[in-house]
Amino acid sequence: MQSTMQDGDLTITDILRRGARVFPESQVVSFKGESSTRGSFAEVAERAGRLAGALKRLGIQPGDRVGTLCWNNQEHLEAYLAVPSMGAVLHTLNLRLDPQQLAYVINHAEDRVVLVDASLIPLLAAIRSHLTTIE
Repeated sequence: MQSTMQDGDLTITDILRRGARVFPESQVVSFKGESSTRGSFAEVAERAGRLAGALKRLGIQPGDRVGTLCWNNQEHLEAYLAVPSMGAVLHTLNLRLDPQQLAYVINHAEDRVVLVDASLIPLLAAIRSHLTTIE
């Protein structure tokens, strides 16, 4: 949709590209307790691009659903940027659901892939046999 406010679409892809171009050295900082993770906007954009490329090599195409089972951290931000930038649909999963509910949500959404934080792998592994749409 065009408006008089801007020359083009305001999409995640456009925001990511502009940020990397105009503010490449600006820091993206995420905190977990007392520790922090830092990366420049250009670095975050580059990692998001690599993730999008990896998902494409797995066969993820525009319109496919990609679930994320992640904590609120920089890696999740990179997924949040990568997935819609490649035309796929980002489906953030609620970490607080019980395993049966989580399996239902993943199947009902028809997620093809779930990006999972290493600390949450046991949760996903426990329901793997019930996930009918994950490849």
